[in-house]
Amino acid sequence: MKTSIRTFSIVLLCLTLFASCKKNSDDDITDKTDGKDLFVSATSVGSFTQLQLQGVAVLKGFGSFVPLIQYDVDFYKITYYTTLNGSKVLASGLLGIPKNMPTTPALLSAQHGTMFSDADAPSNFPSTFSGFELGASAGFVTIIPDFIGYGESKNIVHPYYDMQSSAATVVDMIKATKYYLESEDIAINNKLFLMGYSEGGYVTMAAQKEIETNKNLKLTLTAAAEGAGGYDLTTMLAKVASVPTYATPSFLALFIQSYNTTYSFNRSLTDYFMPVYAAKIPALLDGSKTREQIDQELSTSPSALLNTAFFSSLSNPAAETAFKSKIAINSFPDWYPVCPTRMYHGLADEAVFFETSQTTYNRFISAGSKQLTLIPIPGGTHTTSVVPMVLDALPWMKTLAE
Repeated sequence: MKTSIRTFSIVLLCLTLFASCKKNSDDDITDKTDGKDLFVSATSVGSFTQLQLQGVAVLKGFGSFVPLIQYDVDFYKITYYTTLNGSKVLASGLLGIPKNMPTTPALLSAQHGTMFSDADAPSNFPSTFSGFELGASAGFVTIIPDFIGYGESKNIVHPYYDMQSSAATVVDMIKATKYYLESEDIAINNKLFLMGYSEGGYVTMAAQKEIETNKNLKLTLTAAAEGAGGYDLTTMLAKVASVPTYATPSFLALFIQSYNTTYSFNRSLTDYFMPVYAAKIPALLDGSKTREQIDQELSTSPSALLNTAFFSSLSNPAAETAFKSKIAINSFPDWYPVCPTRMYHGLADEAVFFETSQTTYNRFISAGSKQLTLIPIPGGTHTTSVVPMVLDALPWMKTLAE
């Protein structure tokens, strides 16, 4: 449920040319047809040349991206309104606008992997770097939502793997950004793309479902690329219960705490975790720690980490029915992708198991999906698979973008 192309803060801060110009100008996503009521502000956070961005890629071991990095980019922090459980939320994200393109660019919304530290929110650029910023230098007007629970909304518990709010966060930023671009006479063409990896893969699929099924949005999706998203949550948790060790217990802690809060179960964490870990988790997930720091404080043995009864429930269909009903609702029932869609997943993924993509793909194909491709990445782990995904997905999208 997470990957992270780690922060490039030192390199980026050395390269940054700061600017400081701010421009200002409840709704359920199903009611919004105009981004004017969603957009709040756009604040310049820096400009980078093609050469600078290529330098970052090379210095950080992403030299294979250099041919894709073609344009200088202006970056802005965008604030906008979205919704969570029917309430208006002030959210934020990053906007990258390529400069001096010979053609009118398309719009790309790119969704990052699981984050634990507030400092990693994309809108904190250039102190943090998700990797998807390079989409702007490849020739797309690129937005990267922070997600609810980070950036301007960091005081809210992140609704991790909640399909409705995941979709709203993306769709509302798309509409707010389109309004801002129009108000500033910044042209984009009529092509819209989605891309995401890890949690971002799941969020991308959630946004794709909303756009393809909700005609009131008046958005048309051109193509989507989704990597290692844990879409089949039932299979994911059953697999966790079947393995002796799970490499990223931080994902389980975030997932269970999020569901407990988002769906107002409000149970004691000792109902889910062994007492020694339940006592630690609120402080571990307070936004000040990294995934690695959190993992060090938790057991990699699911049976040792989780409350005995809750652990047993993961392989018992009759147990924890309320919790599992939310899991089922958030696993994309009764839908399949319509537009050209590529799913990517590493065959050696130790954090989000390949089976979650395979079962989802099989179900979508059986339901009638005609333009869906599953691309396994041989030997790919959860961390290493994002690079081959982007190297395949961005050129593919560029062929569809004009």
